[in-house]
Amino acid sequence: MPETVEVECDNGDCELDMFEVHYTYDVPDDHGVADLSCPYCADSASLSEIVL
Repeated sequence: MPETVEVECDNGDCELDMFEVHYTYDVPDDHGVADLSCPYCADSASLSEIVL
């Protein structure tokens, strides 16, 4: 089953607190949170994975 990752945006000006990324089988192995940007504010430097 493909991985699901929860990501939070720590940008103080962004109103989005978290989002989920549902990966498919064809995503490269080296793809990670650093390759993403926030869907609300488009900031990529303020994203971090939520680890439970």
